[in-house]
Amino acid sequence: MRRDEGFTLIELMIVVAVLGILAAIAYPNYTEYMDRARRAEAKTALMEGAQALERYYSVHGSYLDADGNLAQVFSAQAPATGTPNYTLAAEGVATATNFMLQATRVNRMANDPCGDFRVSHAGARTLAGATRTVTACW
Repeated sequence: MRRDEGFTLIELMIVVAVLGILAAIAYPNYTEYMDRARRAEAKTALMEGAQALERYYSVHGSYLDADGNLAQVFSAQAPATGTPNYTLAAEGVATATNFMLQATRVNRMANDPCGDFRVSHAGARTLAGATRTVTACW
């Protein structure tokens, strides 16, 4: 008597179909998880920048440096090294007593629905160019 070993083509096609369905579910969840991590990194860098400016203000009595520009006491990108996902800079015109820092989306995050993160000297957290709410993103 002859004994057949192995899998039939139908069995292999079923396994491939199941793996395809699992991948179709898992990949979007993974990418959203990574985007949330990148957003958290940007928000952390933004808040650290605001804190550095507050320390600068407490020593110098102004957010501006000797040239009249916002003091560059914070990292210019998030993450601080490697390929940036966000760039940090002053938004609008900073004065001696107020500023608005913005984390602008670049590279992988360029089309992120949370938009650009902003924080002011008063601690107000807002978004620019977002399709999601502040509550959902901040």
